[in-house]
Amino acid sequence: MAFPDHFTTARLRAERLRPDHLADLEAMDSDPQFMALLGGVRSHDQTAAYLERNLAHWTTYGFGLWILRDKDGNQLAGRAVLRHLQLDDQDDVEVGYGFHPAFWGRGLATEIATACVAYAWSPLGLPSVVALTMPVNVRSRHVLSKVGLAYERDVEYEGVRHVLYRLHRPQRR
Repeated sequence: MAFPDHFTTARLRAERLRPDHLADLEAMDSDPQFMALLGGVRSHDQTAAYLERNLAHWTTYGFGLWILRDKDGNQLAGRAVLRHLQLDDQDDVEVGYGFHPAFWGRGLATEIATACVAYAWSPLGLPSVVALTMPVNVRSRHVLSKVGLAYERDVEYEGVRHVLYRLHRPQRR
């Protein structure tokens, strides 16, 4: 089964990352509130490199980063991702998300994380998924727990301390 380029949840529309999404990424990456717990504001060149890395991920693996829009108003809401993550010489697939502050507190992170986990199970058939967040990101840690991921350990990723959460695929009976 092919991975979808687009999908919807109850309140969001997800679009496969394309080269013409650079302006959308820059709108997120230049917002200090949006990027406060995602590594900090990025320059134009850093965002362009981020776009290229994530486009290459789609080409290599057939899944990756989606731009998220409000389903009703088509307003840019944020981004979500399922992507390979190398951590301690182990290849995992990461579930991730980020939203503009105007979309915080609505349950959208839980909604999109749930959809990403479902896609990790089918069509990808992954044995587990992971998520990284900063220890101080209490809201994201709560979302990850609600979706079923459990704290596994503290890790250092790209020179920054994070907490690693994991969810194993449920066994069929």
